Amino acid sequence: MMITRRGTIRAALSLGALATLYSTTATSALADAHQTEIGVVAKVRIPWFDNVEKGVVKAGEELGIKAWMIAPTSDDVAQQVRAVEDLIAQQVDVIGVIPNDSAALEPVFKRAQDAGIKVVVHEQPGQKNADWDIELIQNDEFGEAHMEAFAEALGGEGKYIVYVGGLTVTLHNVWADAAIALQKEKYPDMELVGDRFGVSNSVEDSYNTAIDQMRAIPDLKGILIFGANGPIGAGRAVADREAIGRVTVVGPFIPSQGKSLMKDGAITRGFLWNPIDAGYAMVQLGKLLADGVEVTDGMDIPGLGPVKVEAETRTIRANKMLDINPETIDALAELI
Repeated sequence: MMITRRGTIRAALSLGALATLYSTTATSALADAHQTEIGVVAKVRIPWFDNVEKGVVKAGEELGIKAWMIAPTSDDVAQQVRAVEDLIAQQVDVIGVIPNDSAALEPVFKRAQDAGIKVVVHEQPGQKNADWDIELIQNDEFGEAHMEAFAEALGGEGKYIVYVGGLTVTLHNVWADAAIALQKEKYPDMELVGDRFGVSNSVEDSYNTAIDQMRAIPDLKGILIFGANGPIGAGRAVADREAIGRVTVVGPFIPSQGKSLMKDGAITRGFLWNPIDAGYAMVQLGKLLADGVEVTDGMDIPGLGPVKVEAETRTIRANKMLDINPETIDALAELI
């Protein structure tokens, strides 16, 4: 059989076309087979973030993606930076972080974005070098709700102190600012004593600070807290010092962790959002971004409902605040 030059060329072109088709098909198949990967970095390993992790894992399973959480052993921001660097090296699609120090994380977030990785944060509206922040509450309303409950318990008068997770934990301090501003405007007979204490990420530190302050301020009437471990430590201190009914503790906490303290009267009240929902929302938002979905005001995010988008601060807000009180504690403790 004679093969002409023209036949050879035709054969070569056909093989080339087949190779191109195969390459295109293989590339498309690989793209279709790619499983979105989302790594979430918590502030520290405490019960609150154990529940956030449940939401992260649940979202990964239900959305058909790979999602996991990294929890540092302390709230040292250097550990968060290293965790983000590790996720960049793994070339994940999305990195989620609940920041301990927003400014310290800006450079590593920029490196993530430069690598084509989406960055999602929680509890940090306006975070520089993040694509979006997602919140399940309204900031001022959250701080003010705590102050209203606190003032009611104190009868609108008396000395009090304030806990936050740390002086660089932006959102804790935003809530505290809103609460204190309302107190000064509406409850002038209440008196904030000293500076706020950055201890409420630790049960032990919250306990020791409460003991010290009850000794230093014999007429202390209350401790207002932002940070989920704070009410647990302060509540235990109030119980141990037999100060239930004399020193009021108000703040957000995990209901299953603080149920007995509330039942005993050592913690009076608190508000929070479901940390499981927070973990789920971060992963769900991450997947939307990875899929190229545009975030718009009023869009319905499953589990959150219609959300408010604050474009200027790149913040997405739902309204999922829960009231923890003696009437709701049993039901909430079954959930979280």
